[in-house]
Amino acid sequence: KPDSLFFNDGQRRIDFVLVYEDESKKMTHKRSDRKKQKRKRQVYESNLINNGLQLEATRSVLDEKLIFVKVHAPWEVLCMYAEVMHIKLPLQPNDLKTRDSAFNWFSRLFRVDENIIKPEQEFFTAPFQKEHLSNFYIQDKDTFFNPATRSRIVHFILSRVEYATKNNVKKFGINKLLDTGIYKAAFPLHDSSFRHLSTDPDCPSERYLLYREWAHPKNIFKLQPLDFIRKYYGEKIGIYFAWLGFYTNMLIVAAVVGVGCFLYGCLTKDNCTWSQEVCDPNIGGNIIMCPQCDKVCTYWNLTITCESSKKLCIFDSFGTLVFAVFMGIWVTLFLEFWKRRQAELEYEWDTVEYLEQEEQVRPEYEARCTHVVMNEITQQEEHVPYTACGKCIRMTFCTSAVFFWILLIIASVIGIIVYRLSVFLVFSAMLSQHISGTETILKYLTPQTATSVTASLISFIVIMVLNVIYEKVAILITDFELPRTQTDYENSLTTKMFLFQFVNYYSSCFYIAFFKGRFVGHPGNPVYWLGKYRNEECDPGGCLLELTTQLAIIVGGKAIWNNIQEVLLPWVKNLIGRYCAATRSEKVVPRWEQDYHLQPIGKLGLFYEYLEMVIQFGFVTLFVASFPLAPLLALINNMLEIRLDAWKLTTQFRRMVTQKAQDIGAWQPIMQGIAILAVVTNAMIIAFTSDMIPRLVYYWSFSVPPYGSHSSHTMKGYINSTLSVFNISDFKNASKPFSPSWFGNQTTCRYRDFRYPPGHQHQYEHNIYYWHVIAAKLAFIIVMEHVIYFVKFIISYVIPDVSQKTKSKVKREKYVTQKLLHENDLKVVKKTMGKIADKIFKGVDSAFRPKAE
Repeated sequence: KPDSLFFNDGQRRIDFVLVYEDESKKMTHKRSDRKKQKRKRQVYESNLINNGLQLEATRSVLDEKLIFVKVHAPWEVLCMYAEVMHIKLPLQPNDLKTRDSAFNWFSRLFRVDENIIKPEQEFFTAPFQKEHLSNFYIQDKDTFFNPATRSRIVHFILSRVEYATKNNVKKFGINKLLDTGIYKAAFPLHDSSFRHLSTDPDCPSERYLLYREWAHPKNIFKLQPLDFIRKYYGEKIGIYFAWLGFYTNMLIVAAVVGVGCFLYGCLTKDNCTWSQEVCDPNIGGNIIMCPQCDKVCTYWNLTITCESSKKLCIFDSFGTLVFAVFMGIWVTLFLEFWKRRQAELEYEWDTVEYLEQEEQVRPEYEARCTHVVMNEITQQEEHVPYTACGKCIRMTFCTSAVFFWILLIIASVIGIIVYRLSVFLVFSAMLSQHISGTETILKYLTPQTATSVTASLISFIVIMVLNVIYEKVAILITDFELPRTQTDYENSLTTKMFLFQFVNYYSSCFYIAFFKGRFVGHPGNPVYWLGKYRNEECDPGGCLLELTTQLAIIVGGKAIWNNIQEVLLPWVKNLIGRYCAATRSEKVVPRWEQDYHLQPIGKLGLFYEYLEMVIQFGFVTLFVASFPLAPLLALINNMLEIRLDAWKLTTQFRRMVTQKAQDIGAWQPIMQGIAILAVVTNAMIIAFTSDMIPRLVYYWSFSVPPYGSHSSHTMKGYINSTLSVFNISDFKNASKPFSPSWFGNQTTCRYRDFRYPPGHQHQYEHNIYYWHVIAAKLAFIIVMEHVIYFVKFIISYVIPDVSQKTKSKVKREKYVTQKLLHENDLKVVKKTMGKIADKIFKGVDSAFRPKAE
């Protein structure tokens, strides 16, 4: 029976499968090593049987060297460990009436058909206690513990059974046996094939339903069946898909507003006065710009930037300012509403008090507990893996290692900056810019563009290489740190990995947005890096377009790379495995062997899925002022990501051991930190990277008297006003261009800055326009930040983290639990004590009753 989930007797359910290679058929190791491995495995399996588990071994159909050990947990074992693990189980059906939302009719259009996947019945639950067995809602002992809970209990036992003792130190756990190769795999079974229903009529074929109604591309616009996902894969995977779905739904609003702002920029670009002046042959055509590097760069005509100025009008418009303010508020709404949704899921999925009650100590931590300390609370001795001094040394070492690797990334970023500075000279010599600017290619391929694109590609390659290295380093550091629980382990690793990724992914964007072109001096006195490389100036069209280019390359390249790595590789591996299996045999392959040939989920599980999405969240929020279409691209990507992740889990990977999770862990405070930082970065992008503030200052102050000559506020003359004049005779020999002054009697060139002209008593010093602009930029940042932070504070205060409906459910459950479990005990005590009291009173009464005459 290829779809059988039972032992050969057809009665006992397979809760877990262990796979090992028959030692007698191994030829790769020494005979003594094979005997040691066999002995450890035999001891381990004997101890599993001693712990109450039942085992059944069978040889592989396709490969005679492989042995599959099927594991079954009887009812008594499940009850005992459910109590040890404080697993919450149903007491009675939930009797609280649920009120339908006003939008229920609309959401029903996008929900999975309830006739195919029936809604899960809600129960009041409590931590299991065997002595209160009669109070729990048990209709059938075989289904009281569902397959996900059974496999979780069995994995708990497998992780704690010992297999050897060396130097008085016990060695235990399936993870160690897998790492040493004694077992090749350990996994729970999928309940059916994803392509068709199970041949067993009693099997619900949940995997098939998940594939058809969740993972299939046809469901891209449907809501996810979260309760069904949680039932099959556990709370940890369920909460990830709930968060990803919620984030994707919230992106719809951001995408609509972003597209609106983009269209506003497209519609108003033709009315962009300053861009028209750049493209005007009588204005921009008569402006000769100074060289942007030493010697090899030549003079160039401002009209070369005509195309980029038109593009800049789309992104650098008033709509961008509105969108940046909107996104600062949107991110707060997203996080606050997610907290409410998360609180609902915590209650519905029984994880409200999970960390306090259920979470167990990691086996790796238990194995190192050799030091004895006194617990201050219980005043009893307990074992810990290190002393207070040892813990301090570990933390110091781990922190130093993390900072060392972050500095290494910063060094790589500096290396890319030096590359940009040095290669710009090469591109300037190769792509010489003539004063006429008639060549069509020069409209698009300038030295700055070539430098920016190649540097972005190199930056992307460096990011991916460092990712691979640092991933292993971060795991080593966290293993050495030795966190107590799995949640502590994942939170510690999350923090390290995100710090690294933050610097890795965002550093180049921060450089372009806030440092490039800021400290360049002027043509007569340029600023040099390391005393050798002239500081890089922005592209003639401005740094905002360069930032958009950088974002497009990194985000696009990252999405393509992740899809190849996450989807294509497992699919190819499984395809090769199926092809090899098909060529070896035409026999019927049982369910456990089909699952063995699927790809294993890594130890970190969904960590990289979260990381990918949070990095994207950073790009969408931190730099959205430079690219209002970012939420739309993120929305499209996430709609595909949900289905790809679902497809991957249901078709390409073995079934994961179900794990509890109360929330999304350390990712929540990380996103809150990004949300706070996003307000600052977007305000600074608008103030310092874009030209919005200089344009506003010119319009309101410098276009009219006393500084301007126009009778009313206008943008006419803006370009001429914002370009300073430089006398070419003031060039130093080190930076003087090779090209001769071939443009007649003209002795000056222009550059982007606000400085006094040559001949002024303060020549080449910053003029009054510069200080007005700086004051306006600082005022804008302060006002925008305070307004958005105030609105964020009000929103956070007004929207409670837990809805009133959820609070009522929690209170009702506590009341029902107390009534069922504790009051029943009191009744028994009262009944027992009442009988004793009656006997005592009878005895007292007879002692004092007067004797009959």
